[in-house]
Amino acid sequence: MAAGKTSDTPTATGYSPDEPEPNTNWAPENDEGPLARKSVHPEALASTRAAASPLQLKMPAPTGPYSVGMVGLHLVDSSRTDPYVGGKREVMVSLWYPATSTSGHYQAPWQPSISGAHFLASRGLSPQQVTLPRTAGHVLAPVKTSLGKLPVLLYSTGLHSDRSMGTALAQDLASRGYLVVTVDHTHDANEVQFPGKRLEVNRMPAGSHSSDTLKVRAADIKFVINALGKISSGGNPDAGHATLPSGLAQSVDTSRIGMFGWSLGGAAVDTAMQLDKRIDAGANLDGQFFGTAPSKDLDRPFMLFSSGSHNRNNDGSWRTMWSHLKGYRVDVQLHGAAHLSFSDQEWMVPQEAGLLGLSKAQLQQAYGTIDPNRAVQVQRVYLAAFFDQELRHKHSTLLDGPADKYPEISFVR
Repeated sequence: MAAGKTSDTPTATGYSPDEPEPNTNWAPENDEGPLARKSVHPEALASTRAAASPLQLKMPAPTGPYSVGMVGLHLVDSSRTDPYVGGKREVMVSLWYPATSTSGHYQAPWQPSISGAHFLASRGLSPQQVTLPRTAGHVLAPVKTSLGKLPVLLYSTGLHSDRSMGTALAQDLASRGYLVVTVDHTHDANEVQFPGKRLEVNRMPAGSHSSDTLKVRAADIKFVINALGKISSGGNPDAGHATLPSGLAQSVDTSRIGMFGWSLGGAAVDTAMQLDKRIDAGANLDGQFFGTAPSKDLDRPFMLFSSGSHNRNNDGSWRTMWSHLKGYRVDVQLHGAAHLSFSDQEWMVPQEAGLLGLSKAQLQQAYGTIDPNRAVQVQRVYLAAFFDQELRHKHSTLLDGPADKYPEISFVR
């Protein structure tokens, strides 16, 4: 999908947030990496002759003090029609949280088997060539209720990507004491696996406007927050009444909600905050804004977190947004990082580079020059510092200015 032009009125600066500027490497059509995504036919998912030893991908382990639990939920919004295919709007979400004993609870895969095979096939790979990693999330492990009510963080991912693309950040924040909810925006995402091994793929019409897509995502987020409210009051919003982790109901704090997102998902944070005042703080990871939301005042804390070649000096949508932020605001830049560095592709693609036929130069062009593990580490630390400050009222000096420990970070003043 191209970013698209809409009839949104230009802002006072003369720049319409729906009008992409030249050379926008951070624009949503670049969310899928240097290789064009391939159409996947059903036969491509069939088992093929196994390689001698498939490449086992590994993802960065969480750095917080707590073990991590995870549960996936199937949510159906009876009040909305799916804008892409009709029928009731359905989404899949993953809940990541600090857990007590994880013994006997298996580690969730980065993606379920059917959607995982589709994801690999779209890159020209197969499960016989590549084994997707296990996450740190132990399925249905009991929630660590001794921590009390957990602040909530919601995650929205890039255009046509899956909620799994935020796993490295989500499971780390969970290990630090957050309840993190990663959301798949069905039929915008390239693959979403529902119960019963049902696979739903991207059905977004060609030429869809980014601002319209953001409205759908914001409505998804509002619906998910409502579902969390049901959990906190002892209900079970899962469409199939799936088992919930022990201790979850008493651990959801809907009075402290933050949201972060990458690329188009970062733009969705602003749109969702305009729609739902329950979201107390937001962070945009390198996402260009669209629609009218950035030209509306926002009085809640917001973080802009950009790659090395992107900030409000060369993105008019960020300049517009910055001028309308009336609460706490911070704008940091991760030097050496590229647009894709803010997704799980940052740690994944370099491991697959040989199979994908990517040279070192191609990797650096798409993922920057920063070491992948370092990129993930710095993002984790600064996101946690922001949400700790805004949702837990724990001030972090990291947000005051440059730190010797993190020379890759600069502040855009």
